[in-house]
Amino acid sequence: MENDDVKDYLFHLVEEKEVSTSTLNIAVNALKFYYGEVLKRRFAYGIKRPKKDKKLPVVLSQEDVSRILSSVTNIKHKLILMLMYSAGLRVSEVVKLKPEDIDTERRLIHIRGAKGRKDRYTMLSEVALDMLNEYIQKYKPQTWLFPGAKPGAHVTTRTVQAIFEKACEKAKIGKEVSVHSLRHSFATHLLESCVDLRYIQELLGHKSSKNNRNIYACE
Repeated sequence: MENDDVKDYLFHLVEEKEVSTSTLNIAVNALKFYYGEVLKRRFAYGIKRPKKDKKLPVVLSQEDVSRILSSVTNIKHKLILMLMYSAGLRVSEVVKLKPEDIDTERRLIHIRGAKGRKDRYTMLSEVALDMLNEYIQKYKPQTWLFPGAKPGAHVTTRTVQAIFEKACEKAKIGKEVSVHSLRHSFATHLLESCVDLRYIQELLGHKSSKNNRNIYACE
């Protein structure tokens, strides 16, 4: 196998088969392993690894979000999804909330040890506050705001994902979305309402706008 054969093969994958960058990287890794570990030779063809595909996140409309929340009857499950959307929380953040993280007087949620090990505050909407008060009266959570099935543990991220998937199915949402879409939708809807991008970044815990691609012009 000559150097040109490797080039032709990789070109075939990209141009004719139109594989994703992750699939192309697998092919490159396989070739490197074959040359290095099996043939004990240097990989003949130096290739600049392609960057990972950058796809815009799927955003739910406000009507979609309303249908999803309306489809959930369990107050605990509905509150989890509502906080994710109305406060822009990651699923890993909402499951680790504690009762003392909620400042009802200032209408703020304290996110501790978020991505990058940084604390931040985000908003607590009036609608979410009303449901939160109802939930606390009914369930009286202690250690965790959303306790899980195991004693002393919080609800798992997989459980929240399952709650969201079931809600989307009941609401007949046809888009390919994940529970993280609630956070993306929160940011996009604020941008559409002409909220300052820097303020949205603070709520989300982002350092800069490099990763925010859904930016709308406001008149």
